[in-house]
Amino acid sequence: MTAERGGRRGLFRWAAEHRLLACGVAVAVLAAGVAVPLAVAGGGDGPGPCHRLPASARALADDPAAATKALDPGADLARLGAAKQLLAHERVCGDGARVLGRVVTAATRAAGPGEPHTMAQARSAYAVAAALHDVDLPAGLAPGVARMVAEYVVDAGRDKMLHDDDATGPAAPPEAARLDRSGYVWLGRLLAPGDAHALFEYGGGPAGSGADIEGLVAELAKDPEAFAVLYDAERAYFAYYLEHLTREGGDPDHRATGRTYATTATTWPDNDLEDIADRVGDLMKYRAKYAEDGTVPDLAAFDARVRAHTRGTFRPASRQLRSRVPMGDIADRPASGPLRGPLTDGRYQLQTVLDRWARQRHVPERRAAAMRQLMDDAYVRALWLTV
Repeated sequence: MTAERGGRRGLFRWAAEHRLLACGVAVAVLAAGVAVPLAVAGGGDGPGPCHRLPASARALADDPAAATKALDPGADLARLGAAKQLLAHERVCGDGARVLGRVVTAATRAAGPGEPHTMAQARSAYAVAAALHDVDLPAGLAPGVARMVAEYVVDAGRDKMLHDDDATGPAAPPEAARLDRSGYVWLGRLLAPGDAHALFEYGGGPAGSGADIEGLVAELAKDPEAFAVLYDAERAYFAYYLEHLTREGGDPDHRATGRTYATTATTWPDNDLEDIADRVGDLMKYRAKYAEDGTVPDLAAFDARVRAHTRGTFRPASRQLRSRVPMGDIADRPASGPLRGPLTDGRYQLQTVLDRWARQRHVPERRAAAMRQLMDDAYVRALWLTV
């Protein structure tokens, strides 16, 4: 661990809070800038009334431009209320929650493979996370929201404690990803040019406008399909990350500066690999917690559904890649083959991929062992820290 890393971040992320979410609001929906009332009806699952989506809200799911316009809160978050009115409902009638999940995907997803995210799409992703802060998601909404988190896998995984002072709005333009003279950019490593970034760590908006991405992930992990989407995204990002590192396991963009306390080529990869292992450990921690408190009453059935929705194993290329793809393409990368071994042993799933990469790339054993150990430590810490 370098002096710079120790000074900015500390040894562990002990202050990270994972709150289990519980509350909801119900008002009206603003679709494409036009207020549309939501009918209140009975007959939904569980006690109390449910909210019925009108046709105008449903139409957003098939109109990405209109969906983005409806959810974009603006740079000053002045229109965040529209996203809350559309999404923040504890109960939605019929298939309405799943339709809202499709609206989230339409509003925040890049236009296609290889296409970068626009600023409006990135701001919309922030709006989704902020609108669902402390909301108990209705059944059916979680998978669509999880796909949004996966679409911004780099942004969702950025260490809030390390970077919240850098976030000056709900999204950052592509030019914010320019490297400094040491090859560093606070938004993350291995970023594609042209991609706008959602700044989930931003907390400078009006009261009640903040996003809690870690709390949202904790809520999403209750749903087996959403759990699988998030787990796939982290493992896909891990493969992408490894295949871009140098043979020494270093950052290919690093440039020596000659400063006394300068970072090395492995400083930020070490941070990022720890964070990936930490997030996988978090998922497994939530799974265990929900089984313990009864949120997941049948763990075997939950795991079977997770496996059914898991796309497979993700392995890095056997040679170093230099091309950079937008974040949405990272999570959408094709699986390398069927998943092997215990699905919910995240340490096994990560380490078998790491070991295979190290052998193929002839990484020095000392470096491979160090990478293996730091990821193992991060995974175990995350798994056992209390929720």
